[in-house]
Amino acid sequence: MNATMRKFGYPASLLHEYASWVVLLRPAQPTLGSLVLACREEAAALGAVSSAAYAELAVATADIERVLRRQFDFQKINYLALMMVDPHVHFHVIPRYSGARDFEGCACGDPGWPKTPDLSVSLPLTPAQMSALHARLRSRWSG
Repeated sequence: MNATMRKFGYPASLLHEYASWVVLLRPAQPTLGSLVLACREEAAALGAVSSAAYAELAVATADIERVLRRQFDFQKINYLALMMVDPHVHFHVIPRYSGARDFEGCACGDPGWPKTPDLSVSLPLTPAQMSALHARLRSRWSG
């Protein structure tokens, strides 16, 4: 486990583990179902990630898109590799929506649609709603 994984709540935020990657529920939700896909390696640059991790990245992204499409029917999905504050290779996975999605009584919109996601905002989800989101996504991962 590296510091970037810990920063995004690992292991409590864990949705799924791969040999080289972990999928975490992003603590701040700019759009419903926002995730962090973090490399388990100590790599601080995308070019430093192992070839095995690159091969597994295809599996992880396909799974992410399958789960989020089935749960929330996103229109687009953005993978942002910012790594300005958190040094290890990771992607902010932001599903994009042209209209609001209702989740546990919260109307979850996408204020940046159709332009770049607005990472300065976070959906007003309560701790109970975040727990429900985590449980729902984690339970849907296999299958």
